[in-house]
Amino acid sequence: MRRSYGKMAIYGFAVLVLIFLVLPTLIVIPMSFSSARYLEFPPPGFSLRWYENFFNTPSWVDSFTYSIKVGLCAAILAAVFGVMASIVLARVKSKWVDAIYYVTMTPMIVPLVIIAVSLYSAYIQMKLQGTFIGLVIAHTVIAIPYVITTVSGSLRVFDIRIEQAAISLGAHPLKAFMKITVPIISPSLLSGALFAFITSFDELIVSIYVSGVTSKTLPVRMWEGIRIEIDPTITAISAILIMITVAFFVCMQIFQAMSRKRGLSQ
Repeated sequence: MRRSYGKMAIYGFAVLVLIFLVLPTLIVIPMSFSSARYLEFPPPGFSLRWYENFFNTPSWVDSFTYSIKVGLCAAILAAVFGVMASIVLARVKSKWVDAIYYVTMTPMIVPLVIIAVSLYSAYIQMKLQGTFIGLVIAHTVIAIPYVITTVSGSLRVFDIRIEQAAISLGAHPLKAFMKITVPIISPSLLSGALFAFITSFDELIVSIYVSGVTSKTLPVRMWEGIRIEIDPTITAISAILIMITVAFFVCMQIFQAMSRKRGLSQ
């Protein structure tokens, strides 16, 4: 009885913490359907005016599509370089592997404002400030650690003898890796790419320093909307982003479950 009461108390406390963390975010959803001209909770009435304003305002739509383009490019580059780094970390036997791992994890550990200032100083000299390529590179640097974290774990449990058998039968090492290893670790790779996309799509601090005046990502546009003008359209965008994040989270859970099943089947 005491153990059951203890479990109930722990579960109850966990539910309260979850509500405390999630409830402020969920409040945005009913506010996005508000008919009020300003941010107001509870809504005096329900309307789709702010969703219509988002899709009918070119500046919002341009920022949204710009963020998607940057996120996709950053996710692809992060996946490529993350897999390359994961191969080194998982297969190379050297005393420098730990040092390489800590260096690749630096963007996840160092405060983003330090990275942003460093990139801003370098981009001014390289004339990449305010360019699409510069923003993609910056987001790729931030997103690579997430790919390494997911892919390196799959490579460590991957039976390399399968790939070695293909090479011994005459396959080129690169072809053996692409035809055998990549399909097996694809759930982890896709999960890492989704993490990279979400990281890029949600990035604000680095984007403020690196993005230009005419081309702004959606988080930067939202930050300006809060700082300069209290635009309720932000609530509609926030609700859309919540749904996108939840969908990506579900996809990542599915990919990770597939990866675990493949690891057990090996």
